[in-house]
Amino acid sequence: MTGGAPSEPPRIVDPRVMRDVLGHFASGVTVVTADTPDGPIGFTCQSFSSLSLDPPLVALAPARTSQTWARLRDIGRFCVNVLAEGQDAVSQTFARSGTDKFAGVRWTPSAHGSPVLDDVVAWIDGELWAEYDGGDHTIVVARVLDLGAAPDRRPLLFHRGAYGLLRSGEP
Repeated sequence: MTGGAPSEPPRIVDPRVMRDVLGHFASGVTVVTADTPDGPIGFTCQSFSSLSLDPPLVALAPARTSQTWARLRDIGRFCVNVLAEGQDAVSQTFARSGTDKFAGVRWTPSAHGSPVLDDVVAWIDGELWAEYDGGDHTIVVARVLDLGAAPDRRPLLFHRGAYGLLRSGEP
């Protein structure tokens, strides 16, 4: 509204309604990983996107309560693994707290030492660039150090509270 007239206060948005409505936006699923002297760590992160080509930046948004993100922040370097179809169990495992998330999960170290999970669609090795307040999440910006993709794989998608697949181009 213009002209200096007072605007109405914003309506309170019910978090359940917001989750339901925004669940209609399909997203990829990632697992963010790093290696520590005590072994590899990681967490599932659905909020991820490309941010800038120059400089090369990506953004992710871990929950403010994430203990794994707090440890990754201290390391400063990490890998974003874009999961492939069929990796539902990997996503679910890395979403849990208090378990050995890497039990039975094969990986190789990137050139910068972060775990690149086997069979992912893509991986992005990065270092912490900046953090911003994002309400109940932290908005993390990372500078891309290295990356790669497997164009023959299809991504794991999350839509309306469930995992999904891209429909094949065949009729």
